[in-house]
Amino acid sequence: MFKLGIPESQDIVDTDKSYQVVVIGKGSAAYTAAIYSARYKLDLLIIGKEHGGAITDAHLVENYPGTLKISGTDLMNSFLQHVNKYKVPILEDTVVDIKKQDSLFHITTRQNIIIKSRSVIIATGTKRRQLDVPGSEKFLRKGISYCAICDGPFYQDKTVGVIGGSDAAASSAVLLSQYAKKVYIIYRRDKLRCEPYWLDLITNQPNIEIIYNSNVIELSGEDKLEKAKLDTDKILELQGLFIEIGSVPSSEMTKSLGPALDKSGFIVVDSGMKTNVPGIYAAGDITSLLPRFRQVVVSAAQGAIAANSAYDYIKSLKD
Repeated sequence: MFKLGIPESQDIVDTDKSYQVVVIGKGSAAYTAAIYSARYKLDLLIIGKEHGGAITDAHLVENYPGTLKISGTDLMNSFLQHVNKYKVPILEDTVVDIKKQDSLFHITTRQNIIIKSRSVIIATGTKRRQLDVPGSEKFLRKGISYCAICDGPFYQDKTVGVIGGSDAAASSAVLLSQYAKKVYIIYRRDKLRCEPYWLDLITNQPNIEIIYNSNVIELSGEDKLEKAKLDTDKILELQGLFIEIGSVPSSEMTKSLGPALDKSGFIVVDSGMKTNVPGIYAAGDITSLLPRFRQVVVSAAQGAIAANSAYDYIKSLKD
């Protein structure tokens, strides 16, 4: 047995039993998969460490159907509240390995806990791609940040930059413009790839300036970030730099199992969220289906589909 923190109503995980489905992750895809699995009356467990996933970095979500305006954190809190309604046990840990032994999957966590299950839904999402230029490590948390919603308030009346051209970059710039006196968006191409909605907000914000066809190649300063050098030889004097240059899949734990991955490391699935390994499913940002359209509503839908496929798989084992 292993003691859990949440939910209080069912806080014991039995490491001696075998679950019907284990959901790995704690974002929109994982929570939705858990909700549907619980409604299918499957014996399930969630394993995950960081609540909410990437959407929790969003200060404003206005495109989730039925919810006009909400923060990413509040949206994910509502997902978790829904999960807790079904008293789904949650193991606060990180999965490091998955192996198939006989008819069961053996899931090993960082705390060396081994959980057994007949099926697995992998919904671990992505992790942020790190900036790799001279000075990027030196000034991490000393001007370099990967979370505008977390650190934006520290840059009141200062000059900051945002690297990237996606929705995440645009959203961060809009948020930062509420605090900073000047916000530079630095993008390597000649056109931002964010939604027109975000582009309109940026265009109408007088303290945001877009610098196209440019890359940051060096960061400098004494104890804190002071300057960013671009590959155009332009030097920006700024006190903060927020990195929004995409993400990479969190699929390391699948190496022993061997599901098919695409060239970028995302898990290849079919329309039923099935991988090439029977009993293994994937949903959300971790899948190869979402490299260019990572949205909460899509991830949630994939989580529901994965749960349905797992349910059909469990039924077939009984038959």
